[in-house]
Amino acid sequence: MSTLLDEISLHHPLKIGIIGGGQIGKMIAQEAKRMSLKVVILDPTKNCPASTVCDKLIVADFKNEDKIRELAKYSDVITYEIELANSEALKNLESKKYPIFPSPHSLYLIQNKYRQKKFLQENKLPVPEFKKITSINDLSFIAEKFEYPLMLKASEDSYDGRGNYLIKCKEDIPIAYNSFDNREIFAEKYIDFKTEISIMVARNKKGQIETFPIAENIHKNNVLDTTLVPANISPKIYKDAEIIAKNVVACLNDIGIFGIEMFVSNKDDIFINEIAPRPHNSGHYSIEGCSISQFEQHIRTILNLPLIKPELLRPTVMKNILGPPNFSGNYRIRGMSKLLSIPSTKIHLYGKSLTSPGRKLGHITCTGTTLDEVIKRSSFAKNSIEIIVD
Repeated sequence: MSTLLDEISLHHPLKIGIIGGGQIGKMIAQEAKRMSLKVVILDPTKNCPASTVCDKLIVADFKNEDKIRELAKYSDVITYEIELANSEALKNLESKKYPIFPSPHSLYLIQNKYRQKKFLQENKLPVPEFKKITSINDLSFIAEKFEYPLMLKASEDSYDGRGNYLIKCKEDIPIAYNSFDNREIFAEKYIDFKTEISIMVARNKKGQIETFPIAENIHKNNVLDTTLVPANISPKIYKDAEIIAKNVVACLNDIGIFGIEMFVSNKDDIFINEIAPRPHNSGHYSIEGCSISQFEQHIRTILNLPLIKPELLRPTVMKNILGPPNFSGNYRIRGMSKLLSIPSTKIHLYGKSLTSPGRKLGHITCTGTTLDEVIKRSSFAKNSIEIIVD
């Protein structure tokens, strides 16, 4: 592939097709519009977040092959913001020399967590012990081998902790097994980690790999709540994690940006948790915190443009704005004046018309001179607003 974008034509601008019109699709589109590119979105929701910034919206399921072909007809290159995209349909397009990044093969590999873990294991990359489960007896045997607690996970269609079951004792086994309702599942040895970290890694066609500063992530109820940069890890762990992340992307041998989530154990061992073949929630801090955002870097990769080394400008904290528990429906956000009076604070609202428990409605980013200062500022900012349900 030659460089897709070497000169800008305002009469015939390049068109980027994005499968998924959620907040990540919206932020990719916003970055594309800054460069006067056209954006075509495929999403099942007419008023999805990206609908306000795209040039054309195709309303259809992520797996609709006919509509994916329609997206290709209106686009010069396709990318995606969600792993639910139809990898087989994308493979068919790729076989006809249509540019899709990251590749449908990587999507196919990553969208099944068991398949993803096998790939990492086969490439001698560090992952927790795991085993495919085909019966309750199989699970009982593995539970004794891995010891308690252990994780039982759905291979597909699971995110933000959905599709995970922590088995704490023998009595949990039948409840856990039956809760997956015949889905493909696997058991994973529980990692008693002290820190969860992630790193965004971009790779272009030339094989140039650039990493973003490592982020430390704090989850609540299995959903990302806070990202802190720089991460509170030793220089050795930082170096080792960066090497592991680069090796993951080198093994994928693909083009795009990838989010690599890892656990740091109490013994300072590093284990890969998951890969995301797209910009990631834990990389949102880069918009205000870095010399280049994960979204611009992603666009650079898929358009075969030079990458630059991201630099952390100042200590940064990102906090998600999540839907309140026990409520779904219309909502309002109160306290905007107070929040917007806080220095070095930015709010990103995704434009989702409905809330549900734990749904990502937006995020707040704070920067400052020291991480301690920014942590306090971000907590004050988060507490300044309130989600009011109608």
